Amino acid sequence: MDKIDIHNEFMSYAINLAKKGRGKTSPNPLVGCVIVKDGRIIGEGYHEEFGQNHAEVNAFSNCSEPPEGSDLYVNLEPCSIYGKTSPCVDRIIENGITNVYVGIKDYNPKINGNGIEKLKRAHINVYDGILEKECYELNTGFFKWIETGLPWVIIKIAQSQNGYMGVDSNSSTWLTGDDTKINTHQLRSTVDGIMVGRQTAEIDNPQLTVRKTTGVNPTRIITDTYRKLPLTLKIFKDNEASNIVLCSNKKFSESETSYCTYLPIKDVDGHLDPYDMLKTLGDRGIAKLLIEGGRNLISSFLSQNLVDEVYLYTSNNDLENATLHTPFSLDENWEVIREENFINDSLIIVRRKELCLQES
Repeated sequence: MDKIDIHNEFMSYAINLAKKGRGKTSPNPLVGCVIVKDGRIIGEGYHEEFGQNHAEVNAFSNCSEPPEGSDLYVNLEPCSIYGKTSPCVDRIIENGITNVYVGIKDYNPKINGNGIEKLKRAHINVYDGILEKECYELNTGFFKWIETGLPWVIIKIAQSQNGYMGVDSNSSTWLTGDDTKINTHQLRSTVDGIMVGRQTAEIDNPQLTVRKTTGVNPTRIITDTYRKLPLTLKIFKDNEASNIVLCSNKKFSESETSYCTYLPIKDVDGHLDPYDMLKTLGDRGIAKLLIEGGRNLISSFLSQNLVDEVYLYTSNNDLENATLHTPFSLDENWEVIREENFINDSLIIVRRKELCLQES
């Protein structure tokens, strides 16, 4: 195995460690760290929960022998500022690490290369860009949120082969198979919040939880301009996840109840402003948001260019006598980043071209 393969192997190990923190660290990033001595892993750790020790600190705490002279692999540039914890670069320097391998620089403007520079000034060799694309994919939500204050927005659309989301807006239509459901729940496990509109909440009465895979339930977010949702819905009764209801700022103020938090959103002619929704959710630490429906809600975000990524599931079957046409079309502004086939359905994942990390 050559040196590039070895570095990739240890960085891949750090990435997998980082994934263990999903659902617990936001709005902080997912970070894993591996300490290697003479080709052996002597310490490992990951950021386990928001406000707790960073990955590097946990890795040092778990070392089976003194780390002096070792190599350290971490998927995100070590922090160089004081926050809820002290700077990780100081711990790296104190422990006598010789080489640091970084997946990607931290987009946080307070760090963004400063951690690497501090390590270099301490005469530590630093090599960045190890599995950079994979490290970027791990924290797309964090990178956007730390730069803009807005969450990374994913919309999920299920459509028939002839391009319809349902028969009409007043009925529920399930288009895809069981294996697609599993994939959807895996997607839910990677986000901080999951959003649907009032009509979808009433007609489908969904749980909006992670059930067909392991993971932490995201915050459930429902748009309900005039607070007309019945409190008999599953989301208000099951205590499986926290709930946020977005409502008109012309009618209501922020309030807490035993079943949800009501947050006022800019009301534009009876419609909640999509940008203000994102700003409000970003202020509450929602760094990655999944919008599952309905059609009008999805269309409002698409029309204002507020969507970063689309999961488009397509059934192998046509839907007859349907009127609810899919609001998304793949054009030159989008790039396909992955395709999958299921037993009866297919999936394409597309992203805005300007958000795709270019190969260096």
